[in-house]
Parts: sequence; C-alpha cells; structure tokens
Amino acid sequence: MKNNITTLFGIKYPIIQGGMVWNSGWKLASAVSNAGGLGLIGAGSMYPDVLLEHIQKCKEATQKPFGVNVPMLYPNIEEIMQIIVDEGVKIVFTSAGNPKTWTSFLKTQGITVVHVVSSVKFALKSELAGVDAVVAEGFEAGGHNGREETTTFTLIPMVKEKLKIPVIAAGGIANGKGMLAAMVLGADGVQMGSRFVASEESSSHINFKQKVVSVEDGDTQLTLKELAPVRLIKNKFYNELQDLYQKNPTVEQLKEKLGRARAKKGMFEGDLEDGELEIGQVAGLIHEIKPAGEIIKEIIAEYNAVKNSLCV
Repeated sequence: MKNNITTLFGIKYPIIQGGMVWNSGWKLASAVSNAGGLGLIGAGSMYPDVLLEHIQKCKEATQKPFGVNVPMLYPNIEEIMQIIVDEGVKIVFTSAGNPKTWTSFLKTQGITVVHVVSSVKFALKSELAGVDAVVAEGFEAGGHNGREETTTFTLIPMVKEKLKIPVIAAGGIANGKGMLAAMVLGADGVQMGSRFVASEESSSHINFKQKVVSVEDGDTQLTLKELAPVRLIKNKFYNELQDLYQKNPTVEQLKEKLGRARAKKGMFEGDLEDGELEIGQVAGLIHEIKPAGEIIKEIIAEYNAVKNSLCV
C-alpha cells in the first residue's frame, strides 16, 4: 500500500500505533513496526532514563522505522528531545503544545515531525510551523482530547481541504472498515490507539486490557474540560467526579480530586475503581486481546475485502 504516509515513514502499511501513556512501550512499538506499521513509544509517562531504555530496547527489537510521541507539556522536555537526537530516532510525533516550539530543532536534526491536532486552525498552524504531516484527532478518541468536540469524520475532510501536507486520521478507528472510511474522506493514513491497548504487547495492566474489551456503547465519557479534556471509562473515580461537578467545583478542587498518578494507577497498575481509565469510544468494537501483528493483519485483510466489495 504505497502512498504519501508509507513513503514518508518508510513503512509497508499506513497504520500508526498511537503513542499512549502507560500503554506504548518498546514491546508494542517494535511489534507494530515489525508487522509493517509505524510503532510509537509514548514518552508522556516516562522519565528520561526510562525513555532512553525503551528507545534502546526498541532498536534491538526491530530494524524497521519507529518513532516517539512527545507531549510538549512534559517537564523534562529538553532532556527528552536530546535523548531522541542522541539515539538517532528519526520520527517524532508531538502533541499538547505549540508545534513551533520544537519542529525547527527536530528538522535540523533530520527528524520527520508530525503534530497532533484537533481542529483546522491548529492543523494550519502546524503546517506553517514546518511539520511533515498532521494527525487530525476527532472527539471520539481516548485519552486527552480537543475542546472543539469535532468528530473524526467531519474533521478529516475539513483539514484535508486546507492542507497540502499528509493527513493522518485518528479517533474512532479500530478496524479495516474504519480505516477505509477515513481514507475515503481524505486521510492518507490512520492512527489507532485504543485497538493497540488491547494487544498482548501493550504495557498496560491486564485488568485494564480486559476492561477495554468489555466496554460497550455509552461506557465512556469526556470529562475534566476545565483542566484538560479526557475521555474515560465510567468507574468509581468517574462517578465521584460527576458528584463533585454537582457542587460547581473550582479548578483547584478538580485538581485535588484528580491528584497525582491517577492514570498510572488505572492503566498501568490495574486499579479499575480509583484509577483513571482512558480509552476511546471505539472500544465498543474491540472484543479480544491479540498480538499486535495479528491485529494489523486483520485490519489490512478487512480493508482490502471491503474495498474490493465496493468496487465490484
């Protein structure tokens, strides 16, 4: 499947695994890359020394291209970027910040840069900043989300209409049908996070993986918009948040309720009651935990089968 995205990254399929906190370690990234997609290490939940270890192990586990996802609000951002350069990482996905901040530096180091956006406005700013592609992520996505609440299938054609650089669709895509639909609307490739959470190689806790495959329609909700919008599985922590909202809480009260390491507690340590369980709406279509390579094979097989059936 040769197109702008496969050529840009040097991969077989235009499938990118989302660089998710507490889920996207070297095992998952290397497995996705070895299967023909682009694996991403999620730096957002890693101290610099931990990221260094994951990059080095990923280089040992695959000869294929892989990248690192870096939320730019990271407190050790300078050290993180230097590690990426020193280790020869060739692809960086940035998010949660101004693309102008690091794009020029990374580009001078010969690194391909992609920025994650949730609106046409920020897609245009990213193109102006010199990124090589954007990930346009819709409201359906898991984890931290855009404030505009624009759905993926309206966002993609609007972004594609305005940009000259490649567009990667994200949010609500977990199978071959979703991939085909996104590409019909103008996407050059797709990024999938939730589907790869429920993979054998994901670094998240087995409790969280099993919870994801049990999710049904309506089991997730976007909340905490006053801090940073995040889509969560409804659990004890989520219900306590909703009770707090009935009292018109201040931002400080919400921060106090969220506390520290809430996402780690839920996704990495497997606390399904008091942890923060980030996942996309598409989890309702995910029913099995499988190896990442098998997931990619199934996605491509379904993509081709549906595409061929529509062309008859």
